[in-house]
Amino acid sequence: MHLIAYVNPCGHIFCRSIKNITLMALSHALLAALHSAPCSGYDLAKKFDGSVGFVWNATHQQIYRELTKLEEQSHVTAEVVQQDNRPDKKVYKVTPAGEDYLRVWIAKPIVMSGKKDDLLVKLFAGDLVEPSVILCELEHHRAQHQDLLDTCKSIEQHIFANVSPQDLQRRYRYLTVRQGVRIETEWLAWCDEAIAFVKQF
Repeated sequence: MHLIAYVNPCGHIFCRSIKNITLMALSHALLAALHSAPCSGYDLAKKFDGSVGFVWNATHQQIYRELTKLEEQSHVTAEVVQQDNRPDKKVYKVTPAGEDYLRVWIAKPIVMSGKKDDLLVKLFAGDLVEPSVILCELEHHRAQHQDLLDTCKSIEQHIFANVSPQDLQRRYRYLTVRQGVRIETEWLAWCDEAIAFVKQF
């Protein structure tokens, strides 16, 4: 059983217990990323800096530490690959046991992740500063969300332009990109609304 705590907009905290659910861990994200193709820890870290980072954030140190654990649990194997004029690298691959571990997790219901957003906390106490400070922060956020939307659309157009109906792996991944497009589009609309609202002060 998991106990989930929530904070509503009025600042009240309430909890509820949820049975038979599972929480996502970095191990799941790593196995999902490796499911498409074996890759090195360095390449995995680059994926988390890019596309995978849309759904899970992790530092390079966290990634390498978790890969070591997964290897110890026989969920991944690591092959040392020699490179000319460069240090050897480990290429990780998901094992059948790792795939089973991922299947079990996928089949279990999950609870929505708790919302944690610095901007909303700043707005909650925004009356402590001049409106210009909040406007600057809103415009800064808008620019970031515009960049993310452009990235999602680029991935959608270049990687998922012609997906075969038989290619289930890419079709499911297309859904994750579509969610990114919709979320960032809504964020931009909200930022525009918030900026216009604050300019009235």
